[in-house]
Amino acid sequence: MSEGTIVKALSGFFYVQDDEDKQIYECRGRGILKKNNVSPLVGDYVNYTSLPGNQGVIEEIKPRKNEFFRPKVANVDQVLLVFTHIEPAWNQRLLDRFIVMAESVDVEAVLVINKIDMLNQEQQLDMETNRQLYEGLGYRVILTSAESGDGKAELLDALKDKISMFSGQSGVGKSSLLNMLDPGLELKTGDISNKLKRGKHTTRHVELFPLANGGYVVDTPGFSQIDLSIIGDSSLIAKFFREINEVGEHCKYRGCTHTAEDSCKVIEYVEQGKIDAQRYKHYTELVEEINDYNKNKY
Repeated sequence: MSEGTIVKALSGFFYVQDDEDKQIYECRGRGILKKNNVSPLVGDYVNYTSLPGNQGVIEEIKPRKNEFFRPKVANVDQVLLVFTHIEPAWNQRLLDRFIVMAESVDVEAVLVINKIDMLNQEQQLDMETNRQLYEGLGYRVILTSAESGDGKAELLDALKDKISMFSGQSGVGKSSLLNMLDPGLELKTGDISNKLKRGKHTTRHVELFPLANGGYVVDTPGFSQIDLSIIGDSSLIAKFFREINEVGEHCKYRGCTHTAEDSCKVIEYVEQGKIDAQRYKHYTELVEEINDYNKNKY
């Protein structure tokens, strides 16, 4: 039996890259996987039996350290959240939701701000403000341009020897950045729609691409909505907002939701400008969203 990594899933087949010869084997899952209700995911480390003609059968899926359901991918080391301040415009609400998604499965989030070469002076000031905000929270922020090549060296350093997932709205330039990093990928890219001011969907399936300097990247379909109902308990949301989690330790009441309680340190910090008001708003929106979901799900 051989070992490998699933690098693509398409039409019921799983494409496994062998750990030793680096060849790709088109595999089906052994029946026992279905019987045990286990579905292979891109990024899974597996044991498989090779067959003639670069075919194979997946026998076992090794334990996962994490998994995402939207998109379906496993064993990710970090998520690179690609955003812009122009076409499409900066969307901090979506960014904070993406960060929660990553934090909820204990995956490092890296913020990539793309298209920096296209910004006017006002947009550059906004970008710098946002960069300082998220760096202040402990997140790595990389400024890039797929057109000019800005940030290429720093991106390659961040990706080296890791499995990285790119996420962001359509049109932010995920595929263009990947092509900049490794032109051999030749990923399809979409133009920005002048009418809708959002990108056309160009990626049709989840695939893990090896980079020439080491590591893998997952190019995922562009999306603008995330279902956070899988978190289940709204009290967990505070853990995924670092500044709220830290300040919340000093609240007067145990179990403080940081939404309406008297003597809440978090609310006090928001009023004093020590916690970003927009981040706090996004926190309360998520708490309310999950509470509403739990109230109405039966």
